[in-house]
Amino acid sequence: MAKELRGGYTTGACVAAGAKAAALYLQGRLTADEVEITALDGTRLMIPVKKIEKLADVKLPGGQVSPAVRVEIVKDAGDDPDITNGTSVFVSLTMVSSEQELTAVHGSSVRYENILLEAGEGIGHATKPGLSLSVGEPAINPGPRKLVYNSLLDAFGSPRPCKVRIDIPAGRELAKKTLNPVLGIEGGISVIGTTGVLRPMSEEAFKESLVPQIKVAKAAGFATQIFVPGKIGERIAVSWGLPEEAMVQTSNFIGYMLEAAADIGVERLLLFGHIGKLAKVAAGVFHTHNRVGDARLEVLAAYSGAMGMPREGIERILAAVTTEEALPVIAEFGLEKVYEVIAARASYRAERLIFNKVRIGTVLVTLQGELLGMDAAAREIGGDFGWSIK
Repeated sequence: MAKELRGGYTTGACVAAGAKAAALYLQGRLTADEVEITALDGTRLMIPVKKIEKLADVKLPGGQVSPAVRVEIVKDAGDDPDITNGTSVFVSLTMVSSEQELTAVHGSSVRYENILLEAGEGIGHATKPGLSLSVGEPAINPGPRKLVYNSLLDAFGSPRPCKVRIDIPAGRELAKKTLNPVLGIEGGISVIGTTGVLRPMSEEAFKESLVPQIKVAKAAGFATQIFVPGKIGERIAVSWGLPEEAMVQTSNFIGYMLEAAADIGVERLLLFGHIGKLAKVAAGVFHTHNRVGDARLEVLAAYSGAMGMPREGIERILAAVTTEEALPVIAEFGLEKVYEVIAARASYRAERLIFNKVRIGTVLVTLQGELLGMDAAAREIGGDFGWSIK
């Protein structure tokens, strides 16, 4: 019998737990050596507090004195092979008298609602466009920002202006083992996590767990389905009015899921997602994890070149870090039609993989939800669903 893998929590959840523990401590309400937070998907997480210490009071501009607390949380990734497992995350909470004192400093802090999040030792910052962070911002992703805010709101009962400093002393060295340097995150690790929950699985078990989505959608009457590699595509597809009941999360296993759909008897499919994922399909890459196969920029460069882009533009695309960074180059040369060609090629490659058993259309979008391009089959399928393109 296969071992049941143990779940854990993300770096972002560690920060949120540390902030909440500090807030409870300041109020004299921390009664145990663990703290409960609610992940963004509603899951309740009990996170141990390794250490908590009172720091020297901070003198505020108006002469008032503000208390400060530092909490140490140790990351527990469960059975997930996460390089940050066992790493200490230090969270310092300082209360301030007014929101006017929450001034973000470029590169080292960012404000979220009534909280100033400060990047301390081992936290990187973004240096290139194309991520969910603006250039110059500390690498504290949107999910963790919201999770910290929610956790402090839960602790205080109402919004309270404060500063939260994050230190991961091992972050600079750990970052060398990640894709951060390639993505333009410099100076340390990123504070990440979509929800706060880490649910590990073996690759084979994970792939198998995705297939029931297809069966459920087909049983609900959807012989035509929408494949979304991730949350970006799903969010945008929903905003266009496409039915969630017909949507299937493929993760990186697009080829595996296409074959499963053909076996189950799906008649038509809409591949709907970010160009960074689906451009790989256009190159015949059906396992889209970047460590397995990556041809995003090569696809953009090759098809742009075929449509007349000069060498200078092609070289700029190939020098880009992300597809989002390459999009302005294509716009500069007026070659936006290339996205329709890439979409059609992705559909062709996908159909060929499953011996034309399923009719497939492809929609390419940006991180912000803007439509880049689609092929004729996608227009037909989307029209039958009655979508409202934004």
